[in-house]
Amino acid sequence: MLELNLYTPNKIQKLLSQRIKRLRLINEWTQVELAERSGISLASLKRFESTGKISLERLLLLAWTFGRLDEFTSLLEEPEIMTLADVRKLENKRQRGKRRNGN
Repeated sequence: MLELNLYTPNKIQKLLSQRIKRLRLINEWTQVELAERSGISLASLKRFESTGKISLERLLLLAWTFGRLDEFTSLLEEPEIMTLADVRKLENKRQRGKRRNGN
């Protein structure tokens, strides 16, 4: 069955910014209050709410402020290794990566 994904990175950025803004409003915090509570600059928060653009570190600080940091731990989870052949493939890829990087 064909699975269509209608999300783009830009759409996800906007979606996350809308969700953070909604959380801010539910908590009845101003942008200034959220910026202070999270330790990010007011300019970064305003830019995020209007464009969706923010560094990962600042996004994680916002999530932590709302008690939602745990939700990020499930992103990009390690794939389950099913066989010894899978383990060997993973090790071979790591070894090739080390050689390319000069390690």
